[in-house]
Amino acid sequence: MQSKTKLYLTFLLPVQFIIIKILSFFPEFIDRFYSNGVFVYTSKALRYVFGWIPFSFGDIGYSILIILLIRFLFREVFRKKVQWKKILLDVGATISIVYAAFHLLWGMNYYRLPMHEILEIEDQYSEAELLMVSEKLIKRANSIHKSLEPDDSLSIVMPYDKEEIFEKTIPAYEQINEVIPNLRYSPKSIKKSLLSIPLTYMGFSGYLNPITNEAQVNGLILNYKAPTTSCHEEAHQLGFAKENEANFIAALTTMNFDDPYFNYSGTTFALKFCLNDLYLRDEQKAFCLIEKLRPGILKNYKEVNDFWMSYQNPLEPIFKSTYDTYLKANNQPKGMETYSYVVALLVNYYKDKL
Repeated sequence: MQSKTKLYLTFLLPVQFIIIKILSFFPEFIDRFYSNGVFVYTSKALRYVFGWIPFSFGDIGYSILIILLIRFLFREVFRKKVQWKKILLDVGATISIVYAAFHLLWGMNYYRLPMHEILEIEDQYSEAELLMVSEKLIKRANSIHKSLEPDDSLSIVMPYDKEEIFEKTIPAYEQINEVIPNLRYSPKSIKKSLLSIPLTYMGFSGYLNPITNEAQVNGLILNYKAPTTSCHEEAHQLGFAKENEANFIAALTTMNFDDPYFNYSGTTFALKFCLNDLYLRDEQKAFCLIEKLRPGILKNYKEVNDFWMSYQNPLEPIFKSTYDTYLKANNQPKGMETYSYVVALLVNYYKDKL
């Protein structure tokens, strides 16, 4: 790439930032013409191109980029005579290209209409409403657990492997298409990540590659969690970029699918968000509700917690902090705390339905 081209690309970086900042003030426009317009076709095209490949093409791409970055550092930065002008142009041009590709292929979804406006529900809720929905979820979780495992002290073991779970998410999405339009998940492009070990040590269950539109699921996570994780990453693929909204769609999809194991995974997933939120408001009320759960459900929660505890390491908080900064830079000002918005969606959607 010539120096003049690199200069132009570097100059375009702040221009792109300004344009996207202006567009972010028009969520209706983005929702109509990008999220429900251009993105529908580009994302499907990417899933057709990469979805049939049995391994994660995006993971290989990331690995190559890391190798190229290390090579760049040793060749250009870690040397006696550093050519800073050349380095700045190289970095500026690269970031400009990546920034443009990210937003054109997926990132503009961060600025679409919020989920509560799409569903025409409230985004605020009272403690009384939170208690009511939590109790309904407990009743449902207990009922599903009892139907799957008569012994209330035993946890539920998912009878499907991850590939079977991936296949089941397709009809699961079909069943909620009438609730949220444009959620038909086809073609499929969801895979176990080739980088599952580092993902686990970083504390992540999965991620979406915004350039290839491949959904990656951590291959090491417990199968009990795989239905909600898979549906979460697929929600990202379908244009719901915010974590809280993807969590809500994951709960909605798994709770409404005609499969009791998906129902159990989704109901306990939604319940945990509600109980965590109630715990922050009133610990005693939260513990009173937890005591109503069958011990086997608590055992499932403990199994998940033990899994993540076994991979804790000093670097995990750094990765979480980096991701928190990423969320704040992409229209989620509270960072990882924004995840609590999922409770508002769950409470206001389910308070009249469960």
